[in-house]
Amino acid sequence: MIRRVLHLIPIIVGVTFLSFLLITASPGDFLSSMALDPTVSADRIAHLRVLYGLDRPWYIQYGLWLYHLSPFKFPIGLKWPDPGYSFVYQMPVLNLIRQRFWNTLILSFSAELVVWCTAIPFSLALAYLKRKWIDEIASIVLFLGISLPQILLSLLALLIAAKTGWFPIGGMHKLGYENLSFFARTIDLFHHLVLPVLVLAIGDFVALVRYARGSLLDTIGSRYILTARSKGLTHGKVLTSHALPNAMNSILTLLGFGFANLISSSFVVEIIMGWPGVGRLAYDAMLTKDIYVLMTALLTGTVFLIIGNVISDVLLGLNDPRIRYE
Repeated sequence: MIRRVLHLIPIIVGVTFLSFLLITASPGDFLSSMALDPTVSADRIAHLRVLYGLDRPWYIQYGLWLYHLSPFKFPIGLKWPDPGYSFVYQMPVLNLIRQRFWNTLILSFSAELVVWCTAIPFSLALAYLKRKWIDEIASIVLFLGISLPQILLSLLALLIAAKTGWFPIGGMHKLGYENLSFFARTIDLFHHLVLPVLVLAIGDFVALVRYARGSLLDTIGSRYILTARSKGLTHGKVLTSHALPNAMNSILTLLGFGFANLISSSFVVEIIMGWPGVGRLAYDAMLTKDIYVLMTALLTGTVFLIIGNVISDVLLGLNDPRIRYE
């Protein structure tokens, strides 16, 4: 497991290097829009460019950012990682990301919880009703569901909220949230979560149901399942006690991918539905060329992908004692 984690370090370096290269290769920087303001002198722009280090070559900027991000201090020692300073918000990026990180985590974790609590029972029901008319209709609906793009679902959710008035249009809290009681704050948060979580969960729910149903049907054809049936076990007992535990190995491999996919999808949902998370922050940073905020947001998404893969490996080992990681 340690070796597996160490192998991820070059991945992080590679992702950040390519991201920094692409960002800096695009025309202009944070000060480009400010330079268009006639009230700001050229000397002021030059001073800010030196102050923010934007006058240096891109590889020098990247090397310094990577050094400040690392926990190691030259020549020997340790330090607290520093991902940089936000040009727009005029505050350390770490403090800014920390504020938005929990919002993204709440949204993604809620959607993941909804997906796994509903998709597995639904997959068992479809496997139980194999080749019946309900299974056929569900397969068609799932195919249509997986074909819908995230952007379209987000826009449809906003349209429903605007037409019905049942749900808030964007945001995480209503006005006067700070004056509410703890119970009222919780209800308000859940009210704002409903539509973003549903939009975010639909794609992963459909993918997980299709994959889990296929894994269960493949497992049902195994010899030990025929043996269990020959002992007089019911079809439902065979599915839940024998087929599902053995099919979970392949299903759990989707956990890491699904978690990372939710994070990337949450960026789209946050931007369209106005959820104040890391994705919305990254979008604003991209428009304003706030490079260190954008780099840290991309790094956060990469770390989520790594964490999801590690969680999948751990769960596979716990589910199947035959799997061991050296």
